[in-house]
Amino acid sequence: MLGHMKRTIEVLKSNLAKVQTGRANPAMIEDVQVDYYGTKTPLKQLATIAAPEVNLLVVQPYDKSQMETFEKAILAADLGLNPASDGHVIRVKVPKLSEERRAELTKVIKARGEEAKVALRNIRREANEKLDRMKKDKEISEDEYHRYREKNDEAIREYSERVDKLVEEKGRQIQTI
Repeated sequence: MLGHMKRTIEVLKSNLAKVQTGRANPAMIEDVQVDYYGTKTPLKQLATIAAPEVNLLVVQPYDKSQMETFEKAILAADLGLNPASDGHVIRVKVPKLSEERRAELTKVIKARGEEAKVALRNIRREANEKLDRMKKDKEISEDEYHRYREKNDEAIREYSERVDKLVEEKGRQIQTI
């Protein structure tokens, strides 16, 4: 159960890293799918991605003959980014966020946080159902049943608080840049 909860937090962290904050972060584009010789492949497997400046990403493809394909994939990802190639590297300027865009992103972040909380509640429900079955089949005593349910609830509360902190932290990043 704890493994599932930890995985939920990791997925949330990964999802939040991809949300544009006005600050360049390679995670924003590393999973962009590139049609590489007919196969959809994540950009991170085909190029080196770096953030040498606060508002700039530099993509250095391993296969320079596919530069145009990489640019098209970044544009098609609909991330609000505009790549530009010089034949050797692709530069992606990360625009400053407008107030309206900040509000939209805050909603996206909260929605991702809520998705994580729903996943945590599903984990709790499954664990409680298992405890109910074990109690019914007399595999555990009444006292053990209540003790495990309390531990389960406490773990879910703790992980829900982590979700809230991650969402709040990302929201602050968006508002302060």
